[in-house]
Amino acid sequence: MTTKLKVRRFRTRRPDPVSAPAAPNVPHRAEVVSVAGRAPGGTAARLAASMAPSGADLPFAAEDDGLPDVPPNVPSDNAAAEIDAIRREGLTGRQLRMARRLAQAHNLPATSDFDAVRLLRKAGVDPFQRTPLLELVNTDGAQQPSRALAVTDGGGAQRLPATISPIQLPSTEVRAEESHAADILRIQRDIVRRRRRRLGSLALRLFFFVTLPTLVVAWYYFFVATPLYGTHSEFVIQQAEPVAPGLGSLLAGTQFATAQDSMSVQGYLQSRDAMTRLNADKGFTGAFEGDKIDFLQRLPANASADEAYSLYQRNVQIAYDPTEGIIKMEVIAPTPAESEAFSRALIGYAEEQVDAMTKRLREDQMQGARESLADAEQKMLEAQQRVVDLQQKTKVLSSEVEVQLLSAQITELSTLLAQEKLSLAQMESNANPNVARMEPVKRRIATLEQQIQDLRDRMTQSGDQGQSLAEVQGELLVAQADVQTRQLLLAQAVQAMEAARVEANRQVRYLSLSVSPIAPDTPTYPRAWQNTAVAFLIFAGIYLMISMTVAILREQVTA
Repeated sequence: MTTKLKVRRFRTRRPDPVSAPAAPNVPHRAEVVSVAGRAPGGTAARLAASMAPSGADLPFAAEDDGLPDVPPNVPSDNAAAEIDAIRREGLTGRQLRMARRLAQAHNLPATSDFDAVRLLRKAGVDPFQRTPLLELVNTDGAQQPSRALAVTDGGGAQRLPATISPIQLPSTEVRAEESHAADILRIQRDIVRRRRRRLGSLALRLFFFVTLPTLVVAWYYFFVATPLYGTHSEFVIQQAEPVAPGLGSLLAGTQFATAQDSMSVQGYLQSRDAMTRLNADKGFTGAFEGDKIDFLQRLPANASADEAYSLYQRNVQIAYDPTEGIIKMEVIAPTPAESEAFSRALIGYAEEQVDAMTKRLREDQMQGARESLADAEQKMLEAQQRVVDLQQKTKVLSSEVEVQLLSAQITELSTLLAQEKLSLAQMESNANPNVARMEPVKRRIATLEQQIQDLRDRMTQSGDQGQSLAEVQGELLVAQADVQTRQLLLAQAVQAMEAARVEANRQVRYLSLSVSPIAPDTPTYPRAWQNTAVAFLIFAGIYLMISMTVAILREQVTA
């Protein structure tokens, strides 16, 4: 019986076509290839030792493998300690890959990534320095040294076979990562460059549009502006007497009672009329002419009326406080004396204006009362004269007196007539009356009756002698009644005259000076610091508004 030969099988690896060819008639041995720097130093050796066949199975001894004897690249104890220290640093995979590539570029025999870091530090090279991709490949096409292939024989010793000739470029992932990092760095640098350029542009615009104009304004106020003096004064317009009781008394004693007059005076002092009068009396415009005034506040010699009035409005400031009813005035002039003189002159103009405002009202009221009184007096005199004319015409002083006299005469005559009639009746009662004595009695009776009748006719009937007493009495009564009416009207006119005089006195306004104008000792204007700060805020506000407007318009256009 034939027994088959048992042969132990081993898996062999085809050699790398780019590596050096094996010796002829020598079978290939099992080998483990590891890229330098990919694993720690002991990992490749252990892997090769585990995969390598024993010496009994090899066709030739381990000592005769056909390769030159090369001492193994095993790190010493100090190197292992350094590698352990580097491993404890907590380096990232990216840093280790960078160190490995850098060690390959410097032809350092690194057995692992940590060993590459150790060797680079010994060589004085920063292992984590960024290296451009183009430095890994020569521009003239020269090949960089390739990775070393660690070959492990059966005895566990590492030998270095021939190096790989082709150029080894970084992998796609490494190139993408480096490209991404380079793009981020370029973007960051571009952002910083743009930010610096914008900040520089902003600073330049702020300097030209805010800082430079503010410096010009400060230079003018501190070194060029003419010092001016302001005289301050305050006055109030008051009534002579309080108003009469009634609804108008509610506003008596308050600022609302003279608010209209105060505003009228304020308007007059700010008018061209006041400026013209002040210029004629005190030479207001001449004080601001000449080289003693700076070029901005100077009034030209041939200035127009509008320019003079503009100067007057700037230097004569009048304000009315409605809460207190006080008129505040400040007059500005180049010298203290001129400022005080101008202020006192304007206060005098204000007093005249107050008097002129109420003078017409007072005159109108008094004139109407005077005319009414004069008319009442004239008509009363006419009525009185009519009574006198009637008395002279009728020769009757008083109709009542005449009536009383006639009535008394009629009464007496009636009494005598009654007595005569009694006497005649007694005579006729005799049996033989005496005719001679009866005839005189009868004649007296007839005469008395005739007189009584004449008196009665005189009282009631008009005859050839003139009007009757009744007509005269009627005319006199009418004339006297007219006189009495005229007297009443005259009394009312007198009362109206007195009331008008009281009202006219109440309408009197006078100016009460609460703060007298006193010339200042030091210049009041210009206020350099305040004006400079205000100018800075104005320029900054204008720049901000323009910038916001331009930004909004740009956004709207590009939207």
